[in-house]
Amino acid sequence: MRPKPATAAALCLPLLALTLLATPAHATHATPTPTPAPASHATPVPAAHVPHPHPTLPANDGWAAAGPGTTGGSAAAPANVHVVSTRAELVAALGGDNATNKSNATPKVIHVRGTVDGFESPDGTLLTCGDLADPEYSLDAYLAAYDPAVWGRVTPSGPLEQARVRSVANQTRQTQINLGPNTTIVGLGGAVLTGLTLMADGASNVIIRNITFDDARDCFPAWSPTDGTDGNWNSQYDGISVRRAENVWVDHNTFTDGDNPDSAQPIHFGRPYQVHDGGLDITHTASLVTVSFNRFTDHDKGMLIGSSNTVGPDVGRLKVTVHHNVFDGALQRLPRVRFGQVDVYNNFYRLTGDYAYAIGVGVQSAVYAENNAFVLADGAAPEDLLYDWGGTAITEKGNRVGDSVWSLRSVSLLDVYNAAHEPDLGADAGWVPALRRGPVLPAAVVPLVTALTAGADRLMI
Repeated sequence: MRPKPATAAALCLPLLALTLLATPAHATHATPTPTPAPASHATPVPAAHVPHPHPTLPANDGWAAAGPGTTGGSAAAPANVHVVSTRAELVAALGGDNATNKSNATPKVIHVRGTVDGFESPDGTLLTCGDLADPEYSLDAYLAAYDPAVWGRVTPSGPLEQARVRSVANQTRQTQINLGPNTTIVGLGGAVLTGLTLMADGASNVIIRNITFDDARDCFPAWSPTDGTDGNWNSQYDGISVRRAENVWVDHNTFTDGDNPDSAQPIHFGRPYQVHDGGLDITHTASLVTVSFNRFTDHDKGMLIGSSNTVGPDVGRLKVTVHHNVFDGALQRLPRVRFGQVDVYNNFYRLTGDYAYAIGVGVQSAVYAENNAFVLADGAAPEDLLYDWGGTAITEKGNRVGDSVWSLRSVSLLDVYNAAHEPDLGADAGWVPALRRGPVLPAAVVPLVTALTAGADRLMI
């Protein structure tokens, strides 16, 4: 029997993949420039004709498939399936009151259309950081008061710091959008959430898919003079924050600082004035989370799993699967792990010469890293792919490292780390993942697969 001739689609896919691999991800997925929000409507639009309104997590697809699984808002009644295009509509679809929506467990499916801006006021105009600042706060006054040359290396306190904290509270009420349990949020083509945090605090059974999270900026970063050798500026807001929740699926999203990268911020007190925190953070006893087919691009802190070294409630929690994601130009926390059994497999890392590390091995962490692909720019060292944050062991196998996708070679991340650092990390994290959907791909093909599939607007179903 003669083989069938290749279809046009079959011929085009490899060419498309090669193009995507050769081009930085931020170039192929430019974030749309946010436009002024239209006048807000308190009632979201019913989603009568939206395709695929009820996506659910497939069986065995990572830790989020454990227990009851993750179905999000799939049981939503037609009246609770909406399309939103403004902040007010998003809040209304989530229950109506941002302050209390976290307790709204009614099943709901929300489709995001276009760009939703967290700084949108009730009348549809866009607020500025100045609009959210407490009357007694200004950055110039803060810099003058807490300059280490004047204040010393002591944590800021007093009326001006209190005014900053009140300013943060103002921003939190505005830009932190609270989710309740049994919620699905899925973007329609080109959907962007900009200048906001989706907060799933206590919100179990949540699905977030196919959205670009752009510039979740902090207007009022805190100066922490004892953080590290020289102090650091620390920000509060993530693109997505998962806390005290179970069965959460974060899939096919893109996380970016957009046109406001931390690299463009000024230097204050000799340190970068960092206005972004994590892309996706999973903390405060959260567990049973699957993070799949996402893209983290040109962002410093990618993913924190576990927020504190304190032994206590997090023990036995923070079980997370991280698979088929792209980390392109991200600098650290890819992820950084405390306590949890975290399965990191089939991810593609394209790291610049100034990256800090990829996988952080933290206190009582149990990371299982298998068949990941790492492309390192000039100046990036493979022995720095792991970082010891107080952990003792990591299971790693089948990973490949190179200076391009064409030169990937088998490298033991553990061996090269231990050869360059003390103390050594052990080779057995103490568990073997059981929840994986389908076979684990060889690391050599991971760049090709993720180039075609990872990130917003590459959702096939």
